[in-house]
Amino acid sequence: MPADPPHSATHPQRSTTSQPTSGSRASAIEVRRSARRRRTVSAYREGDRTVVLIPARMSEAEEKRWVNVMLAKLEAQESRRALGDTELAERAERLSAQYFGGRAGPRSVRWVTNQNTRWGSCTPAEGSIRLSHRLQGMPEYVVDYVLCHELAHLLVPGHGPGFWRLLEAYPKTERARGYLEGVVAADRLPRPPGLRDE
Repeated sequence: MPADPPHSATHPQRSTTSQPTSGSRASAIEVRRSARRRRTVSAYREGDRTVVLIPARMSEAEEKRWVNVMLAKLEAQESRRALGDTELAERAERLSAQYFGGRAGPRSVRWVTNQNTRWGSCTPAEGSIRLSHRLQGMPEYVVDYVLCHELAHLLVPGHGPGFWRLLEAYPKTERARGYLEGVVAADRLPRPPGLRDE
């Protein structure tokens, strides 16, 4: 299932917004119809909204069916990505072995809900790593980058040149940093005009 980012179309699009079906994690579902789109249907999360992109010629019944299909696919994808604390600790152990020769050994690794201005934190003296719950559902390479970042802090506490040299071992560092910078920038942008909050 492709995750199409928002795009500007030369043809007018019709958008409808509705409440989600029960069990959906999004607070609203926006269906965008496009004359440019012929056969494909795709969906992505945009904050607390799910956007479903469909061809303009699709019937209301087909729209309803495809919205349910795409919601189920997104939720299945997200549940596969969601790691519990145990899996997160196991993942940190594997990353330490792969990129730091097993030298970064945290005593605890867990998700927390009280970090809204940072992606992760580490207390080297305690050997504890905490990751923000906001990372849940993000691509695996992004979660791995934040884990590697915090694992590197177990070896080098500050953000000096030695820290960044150590973190270079993780090959997707720049890509993950770019992704997180994009998330931060998107959070600061105002909602585009014409999108109704229901």
